[in-house]
Amino acid sequence: MPVKITENVNWVGVIDWNIRDFHGYRTDRGSTYNSYLLRGEKIALIDAVKAPFADDLLGKVDRAVGLTNVDYVVSNHAEPDHSGSLPRVLEACPQATLVCDKKGVDIIGGYYDLDLSAAQVVGTGDTLDLGGRSLSFLEVPMVHWPDSMVSYCPEEKILFSSDSFGQHYASSYRFDDAGDVGTILEEAKTYYANIVMLYGKQIAKALAAAAELDIEMICPAHGSIWREHVADILAAYTDWVTCRPRAKVVIVYSSMWHSTEAMARALAHGATRDGVTVKLFDIAASSRTVLATETLDTAVLAVGSPTLNKTLMPDIAGLLTYLKGLAPRNKLGMAFGSYGWAPNGPNDVNAYLADMKLDILREPLTCNWRPTQEFLAECREVGASLADAALKAEANSEAYQP
Repeated sequence: MPVKITENVNWVGVIDWNIRDFHGYRTDRGSTYNSYLLRGEKIALIDAVKAPFADDLLGKVDRAVGLTNVDYVVSNHAEPDHSGSLPRVLEACPQATLVCDKKGVDIIGGYYDLDLSAAQVVGTGDTLDLGGRSLSFLEVPMVHWPDSMVSYCPEEKILFSSDSFGQHYASSYRFDDAGDVGTILEEAKTYYANIVMLYGKQIAKALAAAAELDIEMICPAHGSIWREHVADILAAYTDWVTCRPRAKVVIVYSSMWHSTEAMARALAHGATRDGVTVKLFDIAASSRTVLATETLDTAVLAVGSPTLNKTLMPDIAGLLTYLKGLAPRNKLGMAFGSYGWAPNGPNDVNAYLADMKLDILREPLTCNWRPTQEFLAECREVGASLADAALKAEANSEAYQP
């Protein structure tokens, strides 16, 4: 059923309880595809949903206002999880005009066989007058696609924020204060880290523009609507756009015969002290999604691999490729690992970290064959130095930029 947001706004989106993968991002709590109806004298549908859920969306719209009464369909973002049902929506709402920015026209036209000649192209500063209600538009390119924009209704003080401030989170509750806000914030962090971390500079500009608006509610394209904790999610984004480092050391490794694992455990032992969070991950027991999220606010990322077939372990290579695409900023890095006849594994990890623009703390820490007790003591000393670096990074973090 449609859900009342305000007297003039309804949620007509859908809940995807079963999705577990989004471009390699583990969505263990599912997701939602949020669509909203804004009613003035005219009616606007803001964003569509993923193609398989078109009937669900159209049924809600029909119950709320009647399909033939929709005057505008606003596409804030043309990725198929939001635009997949657009052909069905425009067919079912024959009097509706599609509203999007210029890049949105190009992308929608690239995906779907639609006549877009009558589309209303808008840009930053443009306003759509609905009679008693209005939408103003702000283009936020590369947050996280070229066509991305957000829509603001000043009469309702609602920001329809597209993929910003969203979460892949399926819930029977629509609002942040109706469910577990800790879980919602956790999922918002995971979403940011795995979807938009790369675009911190662009998001910082969007945050600055949003700061000029009087916002009482944020309606994102995924997950829960922010009405009670708007200040909390805005504050969190302010930290995340800089990948602001905490006094935290993340150690992730792959191991064949437990030698690199022993090094990782010794590093974690040495780094453990009051005021420093240490997290140790065997990559075989974790996921890229979790590790990207942990990387978002860590100060130090230490990555370990033995040598396999003259290079690093493939699961570590996959993680580092994923992280490189997300471009975490303001991080310190270190490589370590054991080897038999060639130290290529840890050296190749070091090359990855350098290519990711991490500040490299030291040369790779390597062990030939199995670590001795004396060598593990050295690992603990190195771990202590990682804790020192993490504390220093947090102390200086206010000066960091996206």
